[in-house]
Amino acid sequence: MPTTSVQLYSVRDAVAEDLDAAVARLAEIGLEHVEPYAFHERTDEYRRAFAAVGLTAPSGHAPVLASDNPEAIFDAAAALGMTTVIDPFVPAEHWQTAEQVAELAERVNQLAALATERGLEFGYHNHSWELSTRIDGRHALEVFVGHLASDVVLEIDTYWAGVGGADTPALLAALGDRVRLIHVKDGTLDGDVIKQQPAGSGDVGVPAILAAAPQATRVIEFDAYAGDVFAGIAQSFAWLAEYDR
Repeated sequence: MPTTSVQLYSVRDAVAEDLDAAVARLAEIGLEHVEPYAFHERTDEYRRAFAAVGLTAPSGHAPVLASDNPEAIFDAAAALGMTTVIDPFVPAEHWQTAEQVAELAERVNQLAALATERGLEFGYHNHSWELSTRIDGRHALEVFVGHLASDVVLEIDTYWAGVGGADTPALLAALGDRVRLIHVKDGTLDGDVIKQQPAGSGDVGVPAILAAAPQATRVIEFDAYAGDVFAGIAQSFAWLAEYDR
């Protein structure tokens, strides 16, 4: 089974209420890895909570591109033992023209060089608009990738790629080894997050997606979930253990 993790944003309410209890529940499910968000804001707390239950954080999300002090974010990542830092969000208005996308890629390249100095990889995570926006007939994300330095990595959110109109398996195949991680989530492709479902039970086509990115770490995520999100995570984890081989 490939490496499997979970984005802690899925259980953000539980994390806000009791971080230690939240990560302990994830460990009880059988997860060994997590992907924290805004980890630079509570680095010591995360490190203590993860160590208490034997979890590691190979990757994490933080708003590096918007930060006045990206070095501090990368230092926090190194302190948590991460290998990959992902910026999870650049608003849709910055993806409308070829010039905007080229400027964004140049900034990402600069930040990746800073990350490399600390033994880290840096990359970006998409939503729907990077795929739904077309520039000269191509997905804006594809234009972006064309400007990236070779050491910049990607975390493809496979649900949002599908919502954005991409053929996600074909996109993953085209991007190849640059895709270090994928967000695994399922549901309907209308973008209604409350309809998200455990992996393998929706319309996203998860089996073909997994087959197209065999090298990528699988990161379970729910933007929202109508039931007990820990149960949803457990169901996704069990499905991946059975079918993702």
